[in-house]
Amino acid sequence: MSGLIGSATPLAEAYDLALVDLDGVAYRGHLPIEHAAPSLTAARAGGMRLVFVTNNASREPEEVAAQLTGLDIPADADEVMTAAQACAALLRTRLQPGAKVLVVGGKGLVTAVQAAGFEVVSSADDAPDAVAQGYAPHLAWEDLAEAAYAVGRGAWHVASNLDLSLPTARGLAPGNGALVGAVTAATGVTPSSAGKPGPGMFRLAAERAGARAPLVIGDRLDTDLAGARAAGFPGLHVLTGVSTARDAVLAVPGERPSFLGADLRALLEPHPAPVPDGAGWSCGEARVVVTDGVVRPVAGEGIDLVRAACAAAWGAADEGRPVTEVPELI
Repeated sequence: MSGLIGSATPLAEAYDLALVDLDGVAYRGHLPIEHAAPSLTAARAGGMRLVFVTNNASREPEEVAAQLTGLDIPADADEVMTAAQACAALLRTRLQPGAKVLVVGGKGLVTAVQAAGFEVVSSADDAPDAVAQGYAPHLAWEDLAEAAYAVGRGAWHVASNLDLSLPTARGLAPGNGALVGAVTAATGVTPSSAGKPGPGMFRLAAERAGARAPLVIGDRLDTDLAGARAAGFPGLHVLTGVSTARDAVLAVPGERPSFLGADLRALLEPHPAPVPDGAGWSCGEARVVVTDGVVRPVAGEGIDLVRAACAAAWGAADEGRPVTEVPELI
């Protein structure tokens, strides 16, 4: 199902594991996000397990857990799944233990690749079997050039993720995908990707936790929610990060969330499902119609209005009537 669904019970009761994105969901840069800590604490107290899943491959799980704990979200290292761990798992699908891997990234990626049984090398002249590339703030032209030399000589290029941007406290900065793009431009070789929006990291985290009913929570449609769709897991899109309410209304089928919330308090609430209502769609007291490619609110406000707008716009798009104009909704 590619549309919003409903839950008569709070999501924290309906699902046994939350796969929680970090930047834009649990925190923003080094700053807390309002309602994140108390909502996650309440969900955990009610029996929902948490695994924090991040496309950032530069830091160790212990560092991530310490940051979360410092923001009043207690976490252990084994509750963190990084793109570095997913990258190492992807390498193991093709390479034998002991294979040489040139790591271009932070210490988190180095640790994960070593823990997977590979020999980490620092030069293309070491004849690496693969290049593992992840974001780190210290990366320089020399590092990207070394990766390009190795890939050009036949090494398998594996990216921890392909995020073009990275949210920081000051705004959006170039992400790992932008740096990977430099190597791709130099070599003409398209890399494999371990992180979101691929399904591998979510499936690995859910399997490790022994989850029966996992729920993905994210702020980016093109990574978090697309990854949830790819993994076959329902996704909750919260409006505290990159993708806006307007973005959700215009989402393509492969990036549509199953649930929508203003923030992480949505974990603790039931979710009404939008329903068709004559020429429009309703959710709670909200009602929206689409005419001539324009989303037109008829009644209601708040998150239910966004839900109704998503249902109306997605329905129109799927019928071949794409939406071209979306008003301010929330």
